[in-house]
Amino acid sequence: MALQARALVTTKWLTEAMKVQGKMRILDTSWYLPKLRRNAKSEFKKKHIPGAAFFDIDQCCDKTSPLDHMLPSHRIFADYVGNLGIESDTHVVVYDASEFGAFSAPRVWWMFRVFGHSAVSVLNGGLKNWKLEGRPVSDQYVRPTPTEFKASLNHAWIKTYEDILDNLETKKFQVVDARPTGRFRGLDPEPRDNTEPGHIPGSISIPFHSLLLPSGHILPKEQLLSLFTKAGVDLSRPICVSCGSAVTACHVALAAHECGHPGVSVYDGGWSEWYTRAVPEHVISEGRGKHL
Repeated sequence: MALQARALVTTKWLTEAMKVQGKMRILDTSWYLPKLRRNAKSEFKKKHIPGAAFFDIDQCCDKTSPLDHMLPSHRIFADYVGNLGIESDTHVVVYDASEFGAFSAPRVWWMFRVFGHSAVSVLNGGLKNWKLEGRPVSDQYVRPTPTEFKASLNHAWIKTYEDILDNLETKKFQVVDARPTGRFRGLDPEPRDNTEPGHIPGSISIPFHSLLLPSGHILPKEQLLSLFTKAGVDLSRPICVSCGSAVTACHVALAAHECGHPGVSVYDGGWSEWYTRAVPEHVISEGRGKHL
């Protein structure tokens, strides 16, 4: 079984760890919304942390789903990760190249954890701060030697459309939405075509970027606790996180983990699925019909 690891590591820690011949694998997990017209894999080939491999959430996914980058089966995940040279006792460090400091890396952090791998950390501040500090980058890539990785899916950390629908009545868990406030309220357009903004009834808004300092680092624990309290989230009760397609939702899962609440579930279908399937009264919006 993999060892536990700190959820967040610093650039200084990673620099020192790279000098030690231990079982560690660095992954560039960059992903961008299509409308940004950025090719994460091409950018990786030009500039990445030395020794890193690329983790593509649009490849390591359930390709039978009509929704973007939904969780794959444990077998697909194990094969994909094994081909990156990762074993069950490898410490995985994930980062992305977002200008936010973190965007998609928390999603991959959560993916490893939901498949039973606890030895995974997010590089706090991402490639943005790594470069600002003058640390080395490379355009060289050595393909990892494939190995065996064992994965086991924790179904308790995944919520389906039916789970969210049932929760409207039972209120067994809190639903926290990580999209920007304008999209949550229904005032700003969604980045995907044929999807209007709005939110699930009873859900709580905590925009993912509010969990980050201007530098791109994740807020200290005390500030995270205050943010959860002000938003009305009870960290002693079950939490499910959501966003457009379960990427930035994982920022909230990471923040809750830092606050001592490690068992946060994710609504994998997110708003993309909810808007498509929900009846009109279950789409709460202040600007209904203005964005299509």
